[in-house]
Amino acid sequence: MDTTVANTGTEGKTWGGGNQPLKASYGKMMMWFFIVSDALTFSGFLAAYGFSRFKFIGSWPIADEVFTHVPFFHGNYPMIYVAFMTFILIMSSVTMVLAVDAGHHMNKAKVTFYMFLTIIGGLIFVGSQAWEWGTFIKGDYGAVQTNGGNILQFVDTEGHRVAISDIAIANPDSRVQHQDKNGLWFVNEGTLPSYTVDEVYKGLEANPNVLVRTQMLTEEGEKTVLSREESLKQLKENGKIVVEGANLHVNEYGTSLFADFFFFITGFHGFHVFSGVVINIIIFFNVILGTYERRGSYEMVEKVGLYWHFVDLVWVFVFTFFYLV
Repeated sequence: MDTTVANTGTEGKTWGGGNQPLKASYGKMMMWFFIVSDALTFSGFLAAYGFSRFKFIGSWPIADEVFTHVPFFHGNYPMIYVAFMTFILIMSSVTMVLAVDAGHHMNKAKVTFYMFLTIIGGLIFVGSQAWEWGTFIKGDYGAVQTNGGNILQFVDTEGHRVAISDIAIANPDSRVQHQDKNGLWFVNEGTLPSYTVDEVYKGLEANPNVLVRTQMLTEEGEKTVLSREESLKQLKENGKIVVEGANLHVNEYGTSLFADFFFFITGFHGFHVFSGVVINIIIFFNVILGTYERRGSYEMVEKVGLYWHFVDLVWVFVFTFFYLV
């Protein structure tokens, strides 16, 4: 029996993309593959953060009380500097767009100028993030961790935070006094400046206007402030160690998981920004040397621009998760 074959006229056109599918070069396609895979990585990190936050929602630190510092200014400025960092990174993404557009028009001078601004923006962001880390690690007020792992902070009758250094009564027998050009400081048994729970308790007794605030949130979303009697009782019976700042084990702001995620996720993103700055510097010097002018294409600027926009977009999610939600 004869077999009838129907020809549709589309034979040989199933792919048709050759070695440039979607008219994208190999390098640009590989950059997109990297971006998609890295987006999945960041998604996993942020999803883990979200699950952990809702599991410990009653003791999770309030961002407005943690990120309150601005370089060279003393005072309480919630989220101001973080907003500035975000603005700088977004503006660096704008200058990268302008650099890519100038490359399409083969305008070497404008590519050089906008690449330079992008690098400056990236350096400001990385430097700001390093400063923020240092401030977060050092701490500001201090707290006491209980035997159960809870954090006890100190506030006045109006609800304002009180630093441990302002209320603790040092034991002269365990402290050696020193004098240097920066003023008076103490060393407790040869360690860094710190206080014992007993010293903090004595200070709390001597300051009737100071109360203990736990990290547990009320139904109104505010931290629980204990009465004077309960404050003394909690510190006396459950106080374990004095915590100053944050590390991977404890932190004065609340549950230790917050610091763990903060260091890991913002550090991972910061590494991406730092890598992007290094790559941008290499591309910047290639532009100055006329490498892409001779090639007749500034596609390399466009490829590194894709990476930079991705880093910017990731920060929008990190900023939302850590600082706004």
